[in-house]
Amino acid sequence: MTKKIAATKANLLALKDAYNFAEKGYELLDKKRTVLIKEIMDRNKEAADLQEKIEESFKKSYESLLEASITMGSGPVYEMSHSIAKEKEYEIVSKSVMGVEIPKVKYESEELKTEYSLHNTTVAFDIASLDMHNIKYLIYQLAEIETSIFRLAQEIKKTGKKANALEKVQIPKYKKMINDIENELEEKERDDFFRLKKVKDKKKS
Repeated sequence: MTKKIAATKANLLALKDAYNFAEKGYELLDKKRTVLIKEIMDRNKEAADLQEKIEESFKKSYESLLEASITMGSGPVYEMSHSIAKEKEYEIVSKSVMGVEIPKVKYESEELKTEYSLHNTTVAFDIASLDMHNIKYLIYQLAEIETSIFRLAQEIKKTGKKANALEKVQIPKYKKMINDIENELEEKERDDFFRLKKVKDKKKS
């Protein structure tokens, strides 16, 4: 149960300040939510485009690898796959978007370097190797975007809860308290006015 606040002008001013602060807070949270929703929609589109590219690249690479296995034999293909250079280390840094930490995979994009002789491979194997090399950079980008979407969605949920608490609970509560105190002060002023009038009337008589 909320403790009743004394109907004084000082308390009324304090409540009005709290009400104005709550309204400004709601406006800021609502704007933040709008910006975050736009951000997540843009990133969803980017993720869908990247997923399509990755699927197409994997399909093309698999077809080339299948062709290489037929023409070269699965044994040599397996052996040569182990001679492909390992991916270099990458760093994950962050940037802030409306207070949300968004990850960024920092890496150096390099051309494919092979440790096997090109004379021992077919064009299909070389194409598959190049495609697989390039796919990893697309996967880095997709990982960035999907993690960003997840974090943005969490922040939208938190921001929404705060905004709803202000809009549905705090702001109406302050409105009612202000209205109650204003009514009580007006009634008190009327009583004081009539009391003063009676005193004056008595003095006259």
